Amino acid sequence: MGRRQSDAVRGVCALTIVFLMGISSCFMVYRCLIGSIRPTSVEVSSTSDFVNNGGVFKSGEHNEECCRGIDHLELWGDAVKWGSDFKLNSSRECCLACKAMCDGHSGLCWCDSWVFCGDSKACGPHFGECWLKKQKDILSPDIRASGDQVMWTSGLMFGKTEGIIRMETEYGSFRIKLFPDCAPHSVNFILELLALSSYVGCQFHRAESRGTFWFSNGDHIDNAPYGPPFALIQGTLEAHGVIFKENPKEDCPAIRRGSIAWVGSGPEFFISLANHDEWRKAYTVFGSILPEDMEMVEKIAQLPTKSENWYNINVSVLEKPIPFRLKRTKTD
Repeated sequence: MGRRQSDAVRGVCALTIVFLMGISSCFMVYRCLIGSIRPTSVEVSSTSDFVNNGGVFKSGEHNEECCRGIDHLELWGDAVKWGSDFKLNSSRECCLACKAMCDGHSGLCWCDSWVFCGDSKACGPHFGECWLKKQKDILSPDIRASGDQVMWTSGLMFGKTEGIIRMETEYGSFRIKLFPDCAPHSVNFILELLALSSYVGCQFHRAESRGTFWFSNGDHIDNAPYGPPFALIQGTLEAHGVIFKENPKEDCPAIRRGSIAWVGSGPEFFISLANHDEWRKAYTVFGSILPEDMEMVEKIAQLPTKSENWYNINVSVLEKPIPFRLKRTKTD
C-alpha cells in the first residue's frame, strides 16, 4: 500500500493544475480576440479554393466565374493586403482573392480593387505581388499610371449594392448594375462617361417588343421564331466631343432579360427584354438592369415606331429618338 500524500505535496499539485488551466484559458481567449478583430485574409493554393455563394456571372466561353482586369493599368488606394507579403500565380487568382473579401449577405466588400504584377521580366522582385485595395470612390477609382510601360494589371470589384448607376430619360429612369469582373474595359469606359457633364448624342433609337415569341418573364416560347421583333431596345453611348475607342471583346455571359451588351465593339448597345439563348457568346455583356426597374424599360419598347430595313433585316426604330444621361445613384 502506498503512502498517503502530505498536505504540502497536495498543495503543489493543486497549484500546478490551476496554473496549467490558467494558461489554457488565456490561449483560448487570445484566439477568440484575434479572430474577431483581424481583417479578413485569404490563403490561396489554387483557384478551386474560392467557392461562390450564388449571384455570380459565368464566362460564356468556359462556364467559369468571371474575374478579369485591365493590363498596363495601376490602380492606387488604401491597401487592405500588401502585395509584398501576398504573392499569387495569376491575375485571376488575385481577382478571386479580392472577390472572396466580399460579404454575400450585406453586399459590402473589404476589397474593391486589386493590382497584380504578372510579367516576370518587367516586374523583377515584384513578380507575383497581389495588392488588395479599397477605393475612396469606387465609381471614380484612383489611377496611378496607365500605358504600355506600366507592368501592373488592375481590376475593380463591386459588392451587391455597389457599382450601380442610373440611366435617366424623359420617361423615367432605371438602374444598371455594372460587371467589372466580366467586362473591365467596358465598365472602365462607362465610368469615364459617368464623369461627363454633357451627354449630347447618347440616345435610344430602336425599340422592339417580345411579340408572341417570348413570355413576359423572358422565356422563349417553344417552336416560336426568334424575331422579328427581337425583344430589345437599342441605342448609342457615343457622346459628342468624346473620342470613342472600340472595346475589345470580353467575357460573354448568357443574355438574359435585362442584360445590357455592346453591338459589336460599341458604341452601339442594346438592352434585352428576353432570354436570348441563341445569342450565347455573341455579345459582350457589361451590366444588367435591376429587375424592379424593368417596367420602365418595357415602357420605352411600347413607344411608337416605324419600320426600317437594316442589312436585309426588318427592324423597328423609334419615331422620336430618346436622349438619356448617366448619373450616380444616391447610394453611391
